[in-house]
Amino acid sequence: MVLVFSASDKGGTGRSVTSCNMAYWLSMEGQKVAYLDFDFGSPTAGGTFEISRIDRGIPGDIGLHEYLLGNIGSPARLSVRSETDRVELSQSRHPSGRLVLFPGDRSGAEFTVLDASMVQLCTALLSSCEQEFDVTFVDLSAGRSIALALALQATRQPQLAGAVSRWLIFHRWTRQHIVAAHGLVHGEHGLLKTGARYGHDADLLRNSVRYVRTAVPELNAAVGLRPAQAAWLQTQDDTLNRAAIRNDMGSTVVLGQTPVEPMLQCREQVILDIDASARIANEETVDAFRRLAVRLMNRAVWERLE
Repeated sequence: MVLVFSASDKGGTGRSVTSCNMAYWLSMEGQKVAYLDFDFGSPTAGGTFEISRIDRGIPGDIGLHEYLLGNIGSPARLSVRSETDRVELSQSRHPSGRLVLFPGDRSGAEFTVLDASMVQLCTALLSSCEQEFDVTFVDLSAGRSIALALALQATRQPQLAGAVSRWLIFHRWTRQHIVAAHGLVHGEHGLLKTGARYGHDADLLRNSVRYVRTAVPELNAAVGLRPAQAAWLQTQDDTLNRAAIRNDMGSTVVLGQTPVEPMLQCREQVILDIDASARIANEETVDAFRRLAVRLMNRAVWERLE
């Protein structure tokens, strides 16, 4: 049973939409998958799964925000395929697979204080999901947020001592995003040092981190580019690869990458095979999401780094 924490230092990295697509494809492989929307200030997972009534979070103060405040006994949970407005998504299923969304509250907001009761409630929720589901995605707010600190503290509690935790750091393929992602992990108040202060083993935590590069241009299919533009892009790609290595984000710690996808430029959603068949989405994007899902669950990918 695996807990997957999706994090990014900046907004607009494709963190949430990529995580939702990975969760979908794992469910299509027969996995039982939970998706927890811990982006408390902007809970949009419902919109990505095309559940219009919770596209900005669930109304009625029954979501994760109110649960962590201790105002409700258990948070709302919805079957994505039963609730989605998209017929193709509702009909696209594996006999054994499940995809359950725990939405955030529409009236919620980012937390400014983290207390012991929140850690206890978060730990109980993650422990319950770890027992019920094969994979649990926790989509964290961008940056060095309370959500990140909450996840780090909860995973140090005795109830989760045996849980497998994996941390995915999403960043776009630009110099600024590479630097920001490095800071989120290795900075003074980043993932590793904050985790160590909460009692995590620094080496074990470092080995549980992998990076996902998003919106990476396809240099071998520079259709419509002038020769000078194609050459410039290749030069920039080489520069970015060197920057990634300098920032401890080389290929050995990269889970995978996603290409630039026109379909996602104007609407964040789960991309289905039918979208690629209709030539609305690129097959390369669907393949990228599938590969990420497969590598996420491949133990060899997570072997200890030297």
